[in-house]
Amino acid sequence: MGKDLRKRLYKNLAPEAWPQPGLSPTNKFIYSLIVFSALFAVLETEKTIYDIAPSMFSLIEILIVSVFIVEYTARIYAVGEIEKYSGVRGRIRYIFSFWSIIDLLAILPFLLSLTSSNAFMLRLLRLWRLMRVARLGRYSQAMAAIVGAISLRRYELILSMAVAAIILVISSACLYLLEGDIQEEAFGSIPRALWWSIATLTTVGYGDVTPVTALGKIFAAITAITGVGMIAMPTGILASAFSDILQKHKNQRD
Repeated sequence: MGKDLRKRLYKNLAPEAWPQPGLSPTNKFIYSLIVFSALFAVLETEKTIYDIAPSMFSLIEILIVSVFIVEYTARIYAVGEIEKYSGVRGRIRYIFSFWSIIDLLAILPFLLSLTSSNAFMLRLLRLWRLMRVARLGRYSQAMAAIVGAISLRRYELILSMAVAAIILVISSACLYLLEGDIQEEAFGSIPRALWWSIATLTTVGYGDVTPVTALGKIFAAITAITGVGMIAMPTGILASAFSDILQKHKNQRD
């Protein structure tokens, strides 16, 4: 009886164990609940909405967390169907696995909020509930493709980030040298100039801080042009990785 129940739970809770295309009805329900809980957490931050029925918000959160706790417990029990997670040691190993930690993080904010009366901590814990959307990755092939693409090109991405960091520091140092005496508030130090460098190199260009000297403007133009290439580099790396991952999935399906 126990083994049959565990097998049924595993089949319904593990996306890879469901014999039919798509998700099981149980996982579809959990998927929908995750989306609802994230939207619910967003709406709760709006005081005019929350003040209409604060007790209702508390009740709904209790119901959501109760379902997640039952699901989390059922997953720990059902995962024993996998040989490496069988037994007490296997269950402990599963509890510290990536997706199990994500599941636990979806529950902890509510439990911690019961022991805290600090307003800032309560707001922080409420916002942390938005992390529940990370659980959708368990059910998404697209998320698996993103993780696979990043993993496949991790060295190239690290190199591009290192180049970006070097350019940021150099551009900040140059603007500090050229504009530091004139605009001390914005460019009086390299850390202060770093904000301008980030806004310029990422091509955001807020315009709240701008060079005023001729040399400063010339260097700003060079920095802005460099930013286009800096943004294009990781974009090209990821595009190539996605193409490889999608082609691999297509070949596996064929």
